[in-house]
Amino acid sequence: MYQNTISFSRLVKDELVANEYPDERLRSLLSAFTRINGSLHIIEKKSILLLKTENVKIAKFIYQSFIHLYGVSPSFVYLKKLNFKKKIIYQILIEGEINDILSDLEIDFLEGKIAKNIIYNDELISAYLIGAFLSSGSVNSPYSKSYHFEISLNEENYAKWFQKLFLKYHGGSFDVKVTFRRDKYVIYLKKADQIVDFLILLGATEAALKFEEIRLDRDFASIGNRLENLDKANLNKTLKSSLELIEDINLLESKGVFLSPRMQLFIKLRKEYEDASFKELAEKMSDILKVKITRSNINHLARQIRQKASNYHR
Repeated sequence: MYQNTISFSRLVKDELVANEYPDERLRSLLSAFTRINGSLHIIEKKSILLLKTENVKIAKFIYQSFIHLYGVSPSFVYLKKLNFKKKIIYQILIEGEINDILSDLEIDFLEGKIAKNIIYNDELISAYLIGAFLSSGSVNSPYSKSYHFEISLNEENYAKWFQKLFLKYHGGSFDVKVTFRRDKYVIYLKKADQIVDFLILLGATEAALKFEEIRLDRDFASIGNRLENLDKANLNKTLKSSLELIEDINLLESKGVFLSPRMQLFIKLRKEYEDASFKELAEKMSDILKVKITRSNINHLARQIRQKASNYHR
């Protein structure tokens, strides 16, 4: 199954970069991606905008998007991390007109605010969140033990503004939390229905459908397991009660205590069907006697046996 070969986050991101975006939404998307994953460098007295990602499809998408919107000619390189995971870091380097590009994207790396012109309606908020998710977002597979979506950010003030962004979105309600973990400010969701709504917000509809399908199957399986455990518990309880009653019956028989014909029939059935419930015993007695025997009648007979046996337990 796919959950063992490719992460669910990767599936979501692959779907997002395959979608098409109008220029205004693409601008908001690039603004978020650049703000989170971009950095400015001076190389040989030239200003360079450097963007990084570990996903080659995202790298190509961002590379082509900058060419489309700004007519620049970025450099596309990759680096191999020399560790046991052997990760590849894809880098996009943009030079020339950097100030104009950052001004159009309304990015100030020293400012924590998100510009209003980038997120003034739901469509642009959605695009901004797509850029953020592509840059540093992740979502657990619905096969995992807990549901979790997050976006990691470097600055506290920016994280607070980012949290407010969810409140500005009118297309859904999200209980977004912020925590500090491993030198990052993490925006996260834990509720499955809200994670699905967020995937829909992003435009990852296929991933949202897959998430819901797996979640429902998992929840039904969980309900089935709980019902099975409940059935086992009830059966164990019935058997325990049955064996205790049979002990009382054996005690009364050993003492030669008088028992009515109806009680003797009940005793015979109780011994023969140790795992039967009182309701099932009532049905069997009804069939034999050709009269209606209720569960309450069976309870009364069992209570009489326990009371008689209690005289010999003292």
